[in-house]
Amino acid sequence: MNTTLAESIRIAKWSPHRESEVVDAFLNRPAFDPEAERIAREVLEDIRQRGDQAVAQYAKKFDGAALTAAKFVVTREERTAAAGEVDMVFKRSASEVHNRIARFGKAGMRKDWTIATPKGGVLGEQFLPLDRVGAYIPAGAAPLASTALMTVALAKVAGVPEIVACTPCDKSGLVNPYLLYALEVAGATEIYRVGGIQAIGAMAYGTKTIRKVQKIVGPGGPYVTAAKRLVYGEVDLDLVAGPSEIAILADDSASPVHVAADMLSQAEHGTGHEKAILVTPYMKLAEAVRDQLVIQSATLSRREAIEVVLRNGTLIAVVDNLDMGMDLCNLFAPEHMEIQTKEPRRWVRKVKSAGAVFVGPWTPECAGDFAAGPSHVLPTGGKAAIFSGLTVEAFRKRTSVISLTRADLIDVLPIIETFGRVEQLDAHTRSAKVRFEAI
Repeated sequence: MNTTLAESIRIAKWSPHRESEVVDAFLNRPAFDPEAERIAREVLEDIRQRGDQAVAQYAKKFDGAALTAAKFVVTREERTAAAGEVDMVFKRSASEVHNRIARFGKAGMRKDWTIATPKGGVLGEQFLPLDRVGAYIPAGAAPLASTALMTVALAKVAGVPEIVACTPCDKSGLVNPYLLYALEVAGATEIYRVGGIQAIGAMAYGTKTIRKVQKIVGPGGPYVTAAKRLVYGEVDLDLVAGPSEIAILADDSASPVHVAADMLSQAEHGTGHEKAILVTPYMKLAEAVRDQLVIQSATLSRREAIEVVLRNGTLIAVVDNLDMGMDLCNLFAPEHMEIQTKEPRRWVRKVKSAGAVFVGPWTPECAGDFAAGPSHVLPTGGKAAIFSGLTVEAFRKRTSVISLTRADLIDVLPIIETFGRVEQLDAHTRSAKVRFEAI
């Protein structure tokens, strides 16, 4: 076993009553990289000014792809050809996942509703789809075909008529056929072979070739995350969805082999900023998981990327009891949280901050990434404390509806007059009172 790697995987004791520099440093992970934000700001401003020309320049600089504006779009012929390159097993899997996502999305859609006012009027809400949205699909370290389904399919379920997908191409300008096929199944109406900051800028500001969208969704690395933050206001956004992270709360019933495997599943994404933490009251489990992380990582194809995370982004925290462990997990506010304990369902009620919770030994996080149904686009960087994961409602607008009778307006007129007086807005008051004056 690689003893040097094992020594670099930190095991630290933690309680809310005693400080731990190791744990505090692990928890203190900024959702935004200042250097990535500096670069993103410069690139975005250039795209705002020069449009397609700047997008092409940065596609060459960052992705090594020599593209002209005419080549940004993935043609219908390319989309059709991709279907011929994809194996039947994947096609069946993509269809099944799409059905699960759509079923879950439809079940979560809010319905229009109304209630009666005291004097015979109606109040309510109606929900309508956005007109044009953009989905960012990462494909640098790996072609995330699952993300194509987990974003675009929800927009389709919501009824969005124009669904734009942007994803990086390789240096020859090709987009992975499995990713293209997934986008086709999900319902993308436009696909562009543009990634990174330049994709976010094009969708946010619009260019001659890529028309502006109303909202951008989807995960990405530090540069995409920074770019999304900077264009907020030009467009709406879903959430902060950056490098992957996982927290596992486990007791002595958990298998160290399984726990380690689940931690490694999130370490392999390749940005180097991924985070994985095990929280347990059992030192024996902590040490066994550490050994398994080393043993299993040596067998994986992305070993180099994983070792970066094991050295820099992995922590095993030993606590006095599971309640204390849950407190630490809530402080971490992870993107993904697994509960591998006896009676795991009783601990779900104590989760306050997590993008998604995976309950019990038969629910590995990868099931959520690929198959379960809820979108795997989830908040990272501790932002699960304030954001929720992507749902079908992200692609719809809520409009309140107010319909008062004459009696209703008489009923609320004293309130209008009071607030108009306090806020010194006499035109507000006048617009109600004038309806009862003789003309």
